[in-house]
Amino acid sequence: MGYKVAIVGATGNVGREMLNILEELEFPVDEMHAVASRKSRGVEVAWGDRTIKCQDIEAFDFSKVDIVLMSAGGDVSRQWSEKIGKAGPIVIDNSSAFRKDPDVPLIVPEVNPDAIKDARKKNIVANPNCSTAQLVVALKPLHDAAKITRAVVSTYQSVSGAGKEGMDELWNQTKAIYGLGDATPKLFPKQIAFNVIPMIGSFRDDGYTDEEAKMWDETHKILDPDIRLTVTCVRVPVFVGHSEAVTLEFDRPISPDEARAILRDAPGVMVIDKQEHDGYITPVDASGEHAVYVSRIRKDHTVENGLSLWVVSDNLRKGAALNAVQIAQLLDETGTIKPSSGYRSITV
Repeated sequence: MGYKVAIVGATGNVGREMLNILEELEFPVDEMHAVASRKSRGVEVAWGDRTIKCQDIEAFDFSKVDIVLMSAGGDVSRQWSEKIGKAGPIVIDNSSAFRKDPDVPLIVPEVNPDAIKDARKKNIVANPNCSTAQLVVALKPLHDAAKITRAVVSTYQSVSGAGKEGMDELWNQTKAIYGLGDATPKLFPKQIAFNVIPMIGSFRDDGYTDEEAKMWDETHKILDPDIRLTVTCVRVPVFVGHSEAVTLEFDRPISPDEARAILRDAPGVMVIDKQEHDGYITPVDASGEHAVYVSRIRKDHTVENGLSLWVVSDNLRKGAALNAVQIAQLLDETGTIKPSSGYRSITV
């Protein structure tokens, strides 16, 4: 006895990862539906050892499914998520459309699972920004042990955060530069191959970008509104995997050894931290993995009660698809949803 599941945006990077992770985690699925825009109708995507054809979102009957994993962008979510929720299923939305809505829980299961109690208010649960997800997984156990008062974060975000088009642009520019071809930017504001771009999203009046604002807004909603947080988001020529340089200030002294011990016991975290040439994690190491990796934990001598650390995760997994599936697991485990064909409980 399992769930009837629909994935909206099944042809995209995250949609395909959702299909993979549902199978990897053995989430109980009785029926799987791939849904996309009309132009993708009939496109085949892999589901387990078979393929399924995408159905047109305009014609799909959402009342016949239990869970909808939404990964088609903010505009599609704003148009469809509330309609779908009113039809009965719970929508787990990967866009920014509902993250600030007070009636929509914003959840990272390792951090704020109790927020699932609000899932039925609109039948929508929001997935955070990919960079926020890995950040709060690393911060939560430290914050529980010694309250974080301030955080300074610089992100190094892979091009897959901009979708398949972002990955294509890095690949095509790299080939063009080696072949003396045309490397003119099309998606990104500047050349991304062999370069870094110190802005993601759109500029706000205060000089920050909306990507940076997402991180502090979401961290405040998920973890603690009293943490003072400043962020600089940077796009780097990496295909998959986001990295973050994080400096924290606490309300009491906390040593690097204590922080390592705390993080080693934390759910969803792997500590790889040795003062050796390979004693830390890079995006290549994290690609395809579920964990949030923490390395280079060290004292920040410039402030009182300060620590610096390096946080890396696969943004298509923990930053998006994995977190969405973990929310589905949480909905099932707490009995918030029950499959229309019966009830089966699984363990997160």
